[in-house]
Amino acid sequence: MPLDIAEIKPHLPGFNEELLAEIAAAGSIKELPAGMEILREGQYVKMIPIVLAGLVKVFTRIEDKELLLYYIGSTQSCIMSFSAGLTNSPSRIFAITEEPSALLLLPSDKINRWIKQYPVLNDLFYHQYNLRYTEMLDTINSLLFGRMDHRLYNYLLEKSKLKGEKILDLRHKQIANELGTAREVVTRVLKKLEQEGKIRQTEAGIEIT
Repeated sequence: MPLDIAEIKPHLPGFNEELLAEIAAAGSIKELPAGMEILREGQYVKMIPIVLAGLVKVFTRIEDKELLLYYIGSTQSCIMSFSAGLTNSPSRIFAITEEPSALLLLPSDKINRWIKQYPVLNDLFYHQYNLRYTEMLDTINSLLFGRMDHRLYNYLLEKSKLKGEKILDLRHKQIANELGTAREVVTRVLKKLEQEGKIRQTEAGIEIT
């Protein structure tokens, strides 16, 4: 059953009626709870997601460690899955919902034609490429040259901004996994940030002051 164009149109500004009709006919919407893996490493990408609501985090794996690359928010897509889908290559990343999310799933074989036929769609993914490329360069620079206290504090600031929450319900192990470090390091650095007055650790979570 085709999607309702009125349901997807507010999330796809600038898309003409012809393209919206094609997306409605071929796409689907999937609602997922927080913590759900939506893409596995090594998986072939047949459906490319656009986030309609919620937040998705994208990771890569380096040896036995996971590293958070970037978040995908509303009206954004994952350029890594886009690239894998168009080239029919196995995914080099994995993605997990950070919070309950609604995803618009578009068949990769259709997108290959649509980006040639509809420039607005090509512009959307080109913009995503520029955005993610910059974010990944920042991640690499932070890994190579950044101090852990700066990395961790910036990580908390970004997550707070994306989630719209001043108090973050995070476990030290989760932070360590997303930053590619050890839990003991996170615990030590959080204590340092608290002593500097940048955060408060409470029963409700980590509060950015």
